[in-house]
Amino acid sequence: MKFTEEHEWLRVEGDTVVVGITEHAATQLGDIVFVDLPEEGTEVTKDDEVVTIESVKAASDILAPMDGTIVEVNDVLADNPALVNEDPLGDGWFFKMEIEDKAALDELMDEEAYLKYIG
Repeated sequence: MKFTEEHEWLRVEGDTVVVGITEHAATQLGDIVFVDLPEEGTEVTKDDEVVTIESVKAASDILAPMDGTIVEVNDVLADNPALVNEDPLGDGWFFKMEIEDKAALDELMDEEAYLKYIG
């Protein structure tokens, strides 16, 4: 897995990258009550706002971690947004994307670097 400074995780599965938020981010947000997901087929540029999350504490945006195309979204979150809190690194993923430059993954943090980042 790779991690961003925005507390997103990325997991490569074949030709796609699965994107979610870390347990640290889910804890900071509190109980998530709504998730607005992108449309499949949406082309995104790094740092585009892709997902909006509303929690009991605040609203937050998930940014595209790199350039690519959204190929699948986790529709289960529409009916069960709390899944992000319950299993942020597993079933609480947001979307899958095909990325334009797999070498860009090398610029992201590994788990050890992320754990140091969050202190």
